[in-house]
Amino acid sequence: MDFELSPTETAFRDEVRAWLKANAPRDTDGTGDMKEFIASRRAWQKKLYDAGYVGLTWPEEYGGQGRSFMDQLILNDEMILAQAPDPINVIGLGMGGPVVIAHGTEEQKKRYLAPLLSAEEIWCQGFSEPNAGSDLSGLQTRAEDRGDHYVVNGQKVWTTLAHVARWCMLLARERKEANPRDGLTYLLVDMQSPGIEVRPLVQITGDAEFNEIFFKDVKVPKSQILGEAAKGWTVAMTTLLHERGTLGLALATRAQITAAELAERARKLGRGSDPLVRQKIAQHTIEARALQLNGYRAVTAVKRNGIPGPEGSILKLMWSELNQRMTETAVDMGGPASQVGDGDGWKYQFLRSRANTIEAGTSEVLRNILAERVLGLPRSR
Repeated sequence: MDFELSPTETAFRDEVRAWLKANAPRDTDGTGDMKEFIASRRAWQKKLYDAGYVGLTWPEEYGGQGRSFMDQLILNDEMILAQAPDPINVIGLGMGGPVVIAHGTEEQKKRYLAPLLSAEEIWCQGFSEPNAGSDLSGLQTRAEDRGDHYVVNGQKVWTTLAHVARWCMLLARERKEANPRDGLTYLLVDMQSPGIEVRPLVQITGDAEFNEIFFKDVKVPKSQILGEAAKGWTVAMTTLLHERGTLGLALATRAQITAAELAERARKLGRGSDPLVRQKIAQHTIEARALQLNGYRAVTAVKRNGIPGPEGSILKLMWSELNQRMTETAVDMGGPASQVGDGDGWKYQFLRSRANTIEAGTSEVLRNILAERVLGLPRSR
């Protein structure tokens, strides 16, 4: 495989690099007032959108740029290399938009996609529940058919950005079937609807990016069904494929940057000659490179059929566990000083990495998916 960029791709990379150098603000994750943080991220996504760098691969008729998937990958890499903030609407861009494009009606595409791209409307994902996180098919939130609308009752948890979202991708049970994956309906729920209550969940970092959502007699018009009624499992799987595929490709590059930062930290702390430290950093660097090469496989799969494959699950699984090991190495190198103040910039990363093996599919669930659906091994239960 030729990993070199074509002349056209090189020109696009240089264009993006120059624009980011002139326009990208410094990322301030984990600091400052949350309202100010959200406002600044909205403004940043709008700036990216106005410059033509949001929705690169989306159809032009829905506000996208109609560019290649390779251009999106180049943009992702340059954003990370420039330490530019992510757009605020990461769930909408990575999951909401792609699933509406794949399963939505023409009216839904025209209604939802443009304001999603510009960050006018932020999206969240209502899948996990207190008793249905790892086993999504066990969800209990109900969608009762009332003719021209549904009435939704139930609870969702670990819902990122629910406190600022306008739309929620909600998976609810319309009817009980022998197979729990049947009878589910996928709804786009207006978060301003009466009967919705959002409660923040404070993390170990002190942030509250996750939330609980409570639905009490919430009316949802049937025009907001995505896909077919009672066949929401298929739509949900499309959502998760895009979540892990989109996420994984960006993280493959981020892992290499983190490994390089670890090597620089070792030199800064005078630990570069320590054989145990050198061995750890070498191992992290090798794994980060392997992760990137698997990312190239994912790119190839998407270029062939337009849909992320199992490589996304591999990427997410590998990165989440590698990132935890790398942040642990960073804290270990600094000793007690890494636990004081901001820990030379690594304390927050170490604490935040604890969630990596839970969010976007736990490591246990991803291993089961790969074992059963990719390798064809017997079901574990």
